Amino acid sequence: MKKSFSCFILVLSGFARAASLDRDLGQGLAYHRVHQLPADLPTAESTRKQPCVLDLRYVRGDADAAAALAAWLRFHATAHAPVFILANADTSPALLASTAEPERDTHVITIGGTAPGFTPALALKIAAEAERRAYDALEQGASVESLLTENSGKPRHDEASLVKEQPTETLGAVASPSHPSRSSAGTSAIPPPSPPLLDAALQRAVHLHRALLALKKI
Repeated sequence: MKKSFSCFILVLSGFARAASLDRDLGQGLAYHRVHQLPADLPTAESTRKQPCVLDLRYVRGDADAAAALAAWLRFHATAHAPVFILANADTSPALLASTAEPERDTHVITIGGTAPGFTPALALKIAAEAERRAYDALEQGASVESLLTENSGKPRHDEASLVKEQPTETLGAVASPSHPSRSSAGTSAIPPPSPPLLDAALQRAVHLHRALLALKKI
């Protein structure tokens, strides 16, 4: 098996490396974003012993790319190092098919938003536009943490909180018609905060990994 794996590494080394994106998700979980196959598949020996998230969203690939992916999964996905694959309707069907070999089903879990013609093992309700925005945010330098956390502690500057912050003696002045910041209906002119930008598929992969750790399955 070691000889076969060495041959696999040599095959991959013949391709130019693309601009892969790798992150540490904590507690032994790695993140690998693929832009081009097979160039972006991690080949370090250490990756065979580590659970990981392999992001295949928006990746196109032909039969050769699918074969390389299948070979990589065959060597990497194990009971102690499962692979959580992020995919969507824009992932090439050939690549999706290569993740579905029966003998790997318990070690490879596909996660993604439901769409016509695409049924991942772990299906989520994700708006396509929101997923694309979250995906692009990481490319543009956003931290992984910001895409996984709902940031519930962020101050909300709605009307109730503004009233609380006002001293008692100024409340009458705030309600006065002479203040242009109030509308005729008596509501605050300050817009509500935008919802946090979350990567729901990546968030679910991390939660699943943590659950398997807690159950001592990996």
